[in-house]
Amino acid sequence: MPQMPPRRRTPTRAFIVLGLCLALLGGVGAWLLLGRDTAEPCNGLAGDERVQKSVGAAVHPGTSCAVVAQAIVKASAGDAAGRHTQAQAQALKDVLVALGSGEPAKLTLDPALRVPLATALADYAPDLHAMLGGIGITDFLAKAAPQAPPWQSDGTHHLTVLPDTLRGVVRAVAQEPEAYALLRIAETRTTAQRLAAVPADATDHALTVPPTESARALGILDGIADAVTHGKDEQTRAWRGAVLDRLLNGQDSPKSDQDPRAAQLSAVWLQNLKNAPEGERYDRLRTQGVDMTRTWAQDRKMDEQTQQGLLAKAERSALSAYREIKP
Repeated sequence: MPQMPPRRRTPTRAFIVLGLCLALLGGVGAWLLLGRDTAEPCNGLAGDERVQKSVGAAVHPGTSCAVVAQAIVKASAGDAAGRHTQAQAQALKDVLVALGSGEPAKLTLDPALRVPLATALADYAPDLHAMLGGIGITDFLAKAAPQAPPWQSDGTHHLTVLPDTLRGVVRAVAQEPEAYALLRIAETRTTAQRLAAVPADATDHALTVPPTESARALGILDGIADAVTHGKDEQTRAWRGAVLDRLLNGQDSPKSDQDPRAAQLSAVWLQNLKNAPEGERYDRLRTQGVDMTRTWAQDRKMDEQTQQGLLAKAERSALSAYREIKP
């Protein structure tokens, strides 16, 4: 009987190698799948029922983020004098609450939302100033809860959200330098308006709160600027350059009418920023609260002791606010 050829056997080592390769491929596939950015498009705003209801019929599941962003700006914008209806303030509040419902400090915005959201927030510049400045804002704090409706005073409805929500959204918006510059311009104008409105005979808190609150709001923005650029050397230089370019060369918004004294205060600060050596401009930006207070005090012809006292308060306020945010 002829002898059968020996049966070929796959070595045990070959099975082991094959198993390891399959496991490696499976691991790489899982990393590629799970490691991608799986966040909902447009931060889930298009599918949020509350946002849909307040922003309008243009927003529904599947709507592009550019369309959602435009709808937010349109639904929340006030009239030419900067007054807002309850529905307008509610629309922006619903958007901010939706964005801040998770961990606001870790919020990353769809890039298509950043400039439009900054535009919408800038339309509420006095409210933004009050929430960032944080002095004498009892009404804002009492009505900041997500379920609390916008409140009315002085002929307009006010936007107010929890501090962590606001700071988280502003930080996420500020990833885009143009968006950050829009908020900085809005705060500059509001600071000038608040200082110009101080009565000539003001004393005590009526005299000290406006510059202190303004310096605090600007200090918060300084801290946010450093937080979004922390550890990004080359990107930081580009980001700062873009911010300064927008501040120095940007156009005013259509709603930019100001009291002449406030307009002059803004113009003097901006000119001083332009006059600073190019390499020192960003550092000069970080002293804005003190610089504007100094110009204001000098225009008022305050005595030296009063000026120095106000400057010291403004500097401490800005530094304290900055330390709350800095990375």
